[in-house]
This record gives sequence, structure tokens and C-alpha cells, in this order.
Amino acid sequence: MNHLSDKQKVTIMIAIMVAMFFSAINQTIIGVAMPRIIASLGGMDYYTWVITIYLLTMAVATILVGKLSDIYGRKPFLLAGIGFFMVGAFLSGFSSTIFQLIIFRGLTGIGGGMIMSTAFTAVGDLYLPRERARWTGLMSGIFGISSVLGPLMGGFIVDHLDWHWVFWIFLPLGIVAFGMIFKLFPSVPKREGEYIDYVGSAFLTITIVSLLLAFSLAGEGAGKYAWSSWQILGLFGLTAVSLAIFIFVESKVQTPVLPLSLFKNDIVTVSNLCGFLLGMGMMGVMIYTPFFIQGVKGISPSGSGYIMMPMSIVMVFATTFAGGYMTKTGKYKGLAISGLGITSMGIFLLSMIDAATPVYVLISYLCIIGIGLGASMPVFSLTVQNAVPLGQLGVASASSQLFRSLGNTMGIGILGAVMSSRMASRMKDAYAQGGEGASVMSQLPPEQAKELGALVNPEMLLDQPKLEKALASMPADLKPVAEGLIASVRDVFSDALTTTFLAGGIIMVIAVLLAVFLRAIPLVSAKPDAGTVDKGKTPAKPVMQNEK
Repeated sequence: MNHLSDKQKVTIMIAIMVAMFFSAINQTIIGVAMPRIIASLGGMDYYTWVITIYLLTMAVATILVGKLSDIYGRKPFLLAGIGFFMVGAFLSGFSSTIFQLIIFRGLTGIGGGMIMSTAFTAVGDLYLPRERARWTGLMSGIFGISSVLGPLMGGFIVDHLDWHWVFWIFLPLGIVAFGMIFKLFPSVPKREGEYIDYVGSAFLTITIVSLLLAFSLAGEGAGKYAWSSWQILGLFGLTAVSLAIFIFVESKVQTPVLPLSLFKNDIVTVSNLCGFLLGMGMMGVMIYTPFFIQGVKGISPSGSGYIMMPMSIVMVFATTFAGGYMTKTGKYKGLAISGLGITSMGIFLLSMIDAATPVYVLISYLCIIGIGLGASMPVFSLTVQNAVPLGQLGVASASSQLFRSLGNTMGIGILGAVMSSRMASRMKDAYAQGGEGASVMSQLPPEQAKELGALVNPEMLLDQPKLEKALASMPADLKPVAEGLIASVRDVFSDALTTTFLAGGIIMVIAVLLAVFLRAIPLVSAKPDAGTVDKGKTPAKPVMQNEK
């Protein structure tokens, strides 16, 4: 696309960033709204699937579309991605059951994967590396802006409008993005001599899907299976078999969808594993903190958005600092270790909170996490790109995004299993025969016990207006008992969530230990010559960016 003028390139980049913002804001706006959506649709045991299915389909689309866009160009996949995303978001707003929402979010995830996979790669089509860095920074800033605006808007919408508008409000922006990409983004002819690795793509998809399904379905509660059940063991077995076939296929084909030689580079491997663990720990904070704020603290969704906002703002500043630091010093290992360490410390502090914890203390803990996430998130993508020759830059970047998406998805599954298991155990102890809650219920008349039984449900805590209405309708002599039961359920919910944060903190400690083994090589403003450097090896002599 070197024939395009600077003005045309800038206009195309604006169109790409509009498409990215449309995708990013639709992700961040959901988090704060999810507790109220679950309270409306029901299905507390399935709520993690709303997030999991999106990340699962996004991970698969990301890695597959990356290769296809190399062959057919970026434009058709950007347009298809926006189209899938808009249809999925539109249908999500009409969901009447949790299962419909899960299906439609899966469709949205396909679109999100297409957009993210092609947007960053399109920058490389338009600009040389030195110019590309500036635009990559601007595009990364879109995620920071969406992480600030999303929670605020999500909370406002569910407090003042119907929750369905969370999915619909930005659809006009999607139409604008589609029109801009269609009109401005140039089409390119199909690249000759390239073919699609269908077999490898199929077995990679089976590997990813079966693995994520195993972690998402394992646990306790409705729709869950024991870790030792044949369903879960069968999924893990399918993962192992499909992975083995995938590795065999990729070692034989001429143009593999994910070259195995990439992972011979220890920097790539360690960086991707750190990104994977970072994705797991980060989702524990992003997904489960709004549940604590709304369910345990009893704060409205919009108030939850305000509480989460400082963390997002701090994260943006920390990311900017990290980028400047690495550009100035050319070093990254210390930043990686300290960023992950600060993140783990913040998550461990979250594991110590309870219903009596002041809001300002909660915000300070979240800001600590924001500093750590902001400092560490830019590192591992950059280390991967810096450690490979130019010929592997695209696939290396795709692998980094894939591992982080896998971490996000598996993190939701694992941490969701921890929360569900802890909550089921505590509820059983409290309300099974002989438990404190069961003793209280047994002393009441059957009619009153049935009326109070509706309050013994963590989902009730996520809809404060409904809870207040239920309490207001009760007889005066029954209110103290009802309030005591609600406090008991709130204590169970708090304990389950803080146990989940503890598990997330442990995951981050593993990431810190792994980062210690990250090999440090200088960050240089140069790229290796793909024709003279062996695949997967660090170049001995870089070729400067402005050299032909």
C-alpha cells in the first residue's frame, strides 16, 4: 500500500481505530452490567459462559483469520468482523435466557477476533516499522479509553435504562466503522502461491475448544461436571490427541498456520507463558470485582463503574510510562518482574477484603493492580516481536495474542470453578440440615419460610432494587430475620469471591517466578533480515529500519 498518500493512510487508520473502539467498548461495557443481567435472566451457574464463549470464539478466530488475511487481504475480514460483531450484539440485546445470551456472545466473539486480528496487522501494511510504533501506541490507547468509558456507561445504562441497551447503544458506531472501511480501505489481489493449512487449522481449533470446554465445564453446580468425570477427562483426552496430530501436521506442511519453530526461541516461549498467566489473573479482577462491589457492598452498577474507573486510568498512565521506559532504556526484564509482582500484591490485598472494607481502601488496592497491569501488559508482546526475525513477526504477534486470549478464557473457567465450589460448600454448611441458616428457617411457619427462601440466593444480592422491594413488602416482625439471612448470604458470597482473588494472586506469583527466567536482550530500533537469519533465533546483526 505504498502508493497511498499520507492523507489516505491517516484516513484509513481513523477508520480502523473506529472499528477497534466499537469492538473494545462493547467488551468493557459488559463487565459492570453483568451482575444485573444475571439477576434478570437467572443462571448464576452459567454466567461465566457469557464471557468464556466470547473469549473462546475470539481466540479461534484470531489465529485462523491471521493466516487467511495474509492470503486474501485485510479488508474482507475487517468488514466480516464488524458484521459478525454487530449481528451478535444486536441479538444479545434480545436474549430472554442465559443460554441465548451465551450463543449470541459466541457470535460476537467471532467478530471481535476478526477485528483484532486484522486491525493491528493492517498497520504493518500501511506503515514502515518506525512509523508503525506511533500508530500502535494510539491504537493501544483505544483500549485504555474504552476501559474507562465502558464501566461508567455500563453502570449508567443498567441504572437508568433497560440492560438490553448495553448491547445496542454503540451499534450506530459499528455502521459508521463498516462504511468507512468499505469505502476507504483498499482491496488487494489474492496472494498467489499460498494455500490454507486446513488440517492444521482444524486440529488447532479442536485443541483450543476442547481444552477451554474442559476448564469451563469442570466444577460444581448446574451444568458442571466433576474433574474426574468421563466428560471432563474425555475433553482433556481429546485435547491431547488433537494437539499431537496438530504438532505432527505442522511439522510436515509447507505453510503451517502456527510454525513450531517459533517456540524454539526461549524468549517467545517464556513471554507467551507469562502473557498467558497474566491474562488468567487479570480476568479474576475484571470479572469478579464488580460482583463484590455490587453483591457484597450493595453498590449500584454505576457506582461500581466509578469505583473501577481509577484502576483503568492508572493502568493507562502505567502503560504509557512502561512504553517510554523501554524506548529510552532498551530494557524490559525488570519492568516485567516488577509489574507482575505489583499485580500479584494488589490481588492478594483484594483477597483480604470483606463487606466492612471501606470503598477508598478497595479503590487503593485496585489502583495498585492497575499500576502492575499497566507496567507488565506491553512488555510481553514487545519481547516476542523483538526476539524473532522479520519473516516471523506476524505469526509471533498472533501467538502472543492467542496465548493471552487462552489465559483469559481458562482464567474465567478456573477461577469460576473456585468461586462456585467455595460458595456451594459454604451454602451447604449454612443451609443444610443442622446448619445455622437451616435452624432459623425451621423455626418459622411454612409460608414465611417459603417467602424467606427466595432471599437465600446470591443472585438476589446482584439486584439491589429487587432486594429492597422484597424487604419492604415483608411484615415488620419478619424483617430482622430476613436481614439476618441476607447478611449471612452476603458473607458467603464475600468469602467465595475473596477465595477467588486468592487463587488469582497465586497464579500471578507463578508468573513472577517465570518472568525471572525471561532472557534479556537489548531492545533495538532495528529489525532482522528475514532472509539471512535462521527462524526462531535472535539476529546477530540487525538491519536498521530505514535501510532498504
